[in-house]
Order: sequence, then C-alpha cells, then structure tokens
Amino acid sequence: MNNIKDKLALMAPSLVFGEGEPLTVTVPAGQFRDVAKSLRDDPQMRFDLLLCMTGMDWGETLGVVYHLRSTELGHEIVLRTETADRENPELQSVYDLWESANLNEREVYDFFGIRFIGHPDMRRLYLRNDWVGYPFRKDYNASPDVNPVRLDSDETLDTAPAYELKDGKVEKHENVLFENDEYVVNIGPQHPATHGVLRFRVSLAGETVQKVDVHCGYIHRGIEKMCESLTYPQTLALTDRLDYLSAHQNRHALCMCIEQAMGIEIPERVQYIRTIMDELNRLSSHLLFWSTLCMDLGALTAFFYGFRDREIVLDMMEETTGGRLIQNYNMIGGVAADIHPNLVKRVKDFIKYLPKMLDEYDEVFTGNVIAQQRLKGIGILPKEVAVSYGVTGPSGRASGWSCDVRKLKPYGVYDKVQFDEVIRTGGDSFDRYLVRVDEIRQSLHILEQLIDNIPAGDYAVKTKPIIRLPEGQFFSSVEASRGEFGVYIESRGDKFPYRMKFRSPGLPLVSVVDYLASGSKIADLIAIGGSLDYVVPDIDR
Repeated sequence: MNNIKDKLALMAPSLVFGEGEPLTVTVPAGQFRDVAKSLRDDPQMRFDLLLCMTGMDWGETLGVVYHLRSTELGHEIVLRTETADRENPELQSVYDLWESANLNEREVYDFFGIRFIGHPDMRRLYLRNDWVGYPFRKDYNASPDVNPVRLDSDETLDTAPAYELKDGKVEKHENVLFENDEYVVNIGPQHPATHGVLRFRVSLAGETVQKVDVHCGYIHRGIEKMCESLTYPQTLALTDRLDYLSAHQNRHALCMCIEQAMGIEIPERVQYIRTIMDELNRLSSHLLFWSTLCMDLGALTAFFYGFRDREIVLDMMEETTGGRLIQNYNMIGGVAADIHPNLVKRVKDFIKYLPKMLDEYDEVFTGNVIAQQRLKGIGILPKEVAVSYGVTGPSGRASGWSCDVRKLKPYGVYDKVQFDEVIRTGGDSFDRYLVRVDEIRQSLHILEQLIDNIPAGDYAVKTKPIIRLPEGQFFSSVEASRGEFGVYIESRGDKFPYRMKFRSPGLPLVSVVDYLASGSKIADLIAIGGSLDYVVPDIDR
C-alpha cells in the first residue's frame, strides 16, 4: 500500500492520508473524480470493485465514504470526500467508472440530498418523489406535519433529472426514461415473480424486453437510521430483519465488526458454533432458492421437495436459537446460549440424508429439458460486468469471479476447514442455479468437518454493561447466502453509532436486472430474477 500512497501523493499533494489498514484517503471534492479514475485504471492499483458507498453527514459537511477493492491484486482502500455546501451539495459521479455507483448514488441523494454531477438519473430511489427533506441528515425534521401519511399513489415519472457540468456551471436537464409510444408494463410490487415487494417497469416490443426500470422502497423501514439512536446491543436485532434468509450471517457480521473495534477475543467454541450456524443458515437459504426458482418455472412438485428439507434445517436451528426465520442468536462476545444437546446428532443425520435428496432434485429438475431450455444461455453476466456492478456471492461466482469472503478473508473457523469455492464460467441463469446446488454440498462438507470437533469452553465472554466503541471507522464483512454482506460503523466514542451502514448484497442483484434482461423475452425476466435470488428487505434497508 505504500506504493499506492506514494503514487497518490505525487498525483494530488492535497490528499490527506489516515493511519491504519486499510489505507484511508480524504480527497478534495474537485479532485475526487481524477483520483478515482486513476485508482481504477492504473495497472499497479486496479481498484475495479466499488464494494460499499456510504453517505455521511459530518455536521458542517456532507460527503461519501467509498470502499474500493482490487479483485486482481487483493488490496483495499477507503476514500472520503465532502462538500461544505449544505444548501446545494454536489459531488462528482463515478457512475461511469463503476456500475455499482448507479443505485448507490441515487440512495445517497435520496437520504442526504447530495446531487452527483454526471449521473444520468437523480430520482429518489426509496422515498416518494414528493418527500420533503433528506432523512439521514442530522438536522432532518421528522415531524409528521412535514411528511404526513399520504393515501394517494406516488407519481410515476417517465423522465429523470440529471446534472451536468458545462463551462464551469452545473446545468440541470431531464433524461427520458420511456418515450410516449413505448409499451410499458408493471411487474410488481405485488407479484410472486418479484420475490417480494419490488416493482419493475418493463418496456416491451412484443414479448422482447427493451428496458427494466427498478423501483425500490415499498417496504423501507429506515433500519440504518434507527441504528443511530440505539445502543450497540439493540442494533443486533435489526440485522436479522434485513435479508431474513441470512439472518444469522448478517448478525455475525455486525457482532464481528463491534468485537474487532473493541478488541474482544472470541472463544474458539463460539467461532465453531457461529460457523456451524452460518452454514445451516446457508443450507436453509439455498434450499428455499431451489424451491422458489422451480416454482417460478412451473415445477410445483419440486417446490414442495425443497420446503420439506428446509423444514428439517429450521427445526435444528430453532432447537438451539429459539427462532426459525429470525435467529436472535449471535451476541456481542459470543452467542446467546450454548448449542442444544440434540444438535450434533441431528446435523450428522442430516448430512447423511440430504445427498440422496439432492440426487432426486437433479432427476426432478436439473436434468429436465424444460428447465434447461428456460435457464441455459439466459441472462448471461460476464465476469467484468459482475465486478463492475458488485454482484458478489453465488451469482458472481457463476460468472467466473472468485469472490467468496470465506476464502478471501477467512473468519470464524473457515481457515480450519477444507471446502471448494464453487466457480462456473458460463454466467447464465443455469450456472447461477448450479452454483447454489453445489454450494449445498459444500456446506454439508464443512459441517461434517466441524460437528464432531466443537471444542469445550465458554459460549460467550463477559462484556461491559454499556458498550462504547472507540472513535474511528470500522468495516467487517461475511459471505452471506447472497453475497458479501458488510457493516460499516463510524463511531464518535458514544454508546450508539454515529453512522451504521449495511452493505447490501441484494442491491447489486436488482441493479443488474436491466443489463441481463434487455433483449430477452419477458418470460426470461422471470427466470433471471429467480436465478439472482435477491431478497427485498435487504435492498430496502
């Protein structure tokens, strides 16, 4: 990283470098785009992944924190930029450098009011178009008189405001989303094919998709905002309710971020238990994926097979955690209770049981000619596009991208077990399907290595009654069922976070739907959405 630091210092002497790892660089707003472009394009740096983008209100200034990663070289860097103009805050867009900035910049605009110069679509992403104010600002007026409950429908816009820099001045114009003569249909928000309360506006030419415009926010609950007024132990329960099918894994990420910030050493028994529960969580999630994708394509019998086997996993988890969908098990410093005496035997029985069922899955669905025709060659996602959009997890690995956090940055006891990172190179809906089915087998292999070797010891360490994190910025991530789930905390030394941001693996999955579906048939859109396996509450944070 010293080489990167030296290069940046020569390019822009006004940069301010922080201490610690990863390298944190504060970049003046006017130089930000040039610095970002150099970090992406320089062959010795090659920061090709914009992993996380966090809007910030630092009091006197508004700004953004960018977490960048080089997928080729493995290094990471954090950029911070800000503007002191709170009335008309403007920053330069990096939408054309990283596709993942598309919806992320719209999110920052929605919550902080920062306009990104050069972005083609500065509509709100989650809130209504007529919403007054920007809720994540520290001076936001949350009075119900300002934004009363509205029973009328929100206006659907066919144009999007955009801002361009011309002759040193920022000019506003409108970009056309859909022409008047285009045939546009709504899929969702109340539709089983959208796998949740999500709305697609789809332009069609006959049955061929021309464009997909995603509308989020139908179940937005402001979880990140709520965290700012909660103590750290109180924030844990909210992570379960993001991607509820990765509830244990999400909470693992938050606990890990807090524990690392506090310097807490976690007992080895806890690390084993957390890893086992993470893999059980992955099994239940992937089995649900299999069931719902099969149902999307008309295989109702397969749907019941997957739910039957998922129930066995949920029974095992419930016996230990007390929860089925929502686990409430990971705590700061450990887990809430020791494992149930039945867990070891039940996991070992399941390891013997499921492989035979997976063979049956293949007979019923994988080898079915209709399933193969509906999935093969449909929604092809090249590796470089997956990286640009930030499509991590099984969907990224189906495009040939080695992005498994369990391998890249082992946590828990993933460094003590042998398993294969399932990678395919076709990048189509069928490969996305096969990666998840193969990952079910790898999760069983991980469990087989751990379940008889859980060490004795405490299931939690004692923590202070009031938990305060030291001042600073902290980031941790795990391999959740749908990709890399990250937690960013900025602390001012209080018992509650100044800012808590969740890196959603689901937001890139819906952002890439337009790329994947354009030029395909409308029936293919359903198959593509099912193969991506997004969960809407994870997107609507």
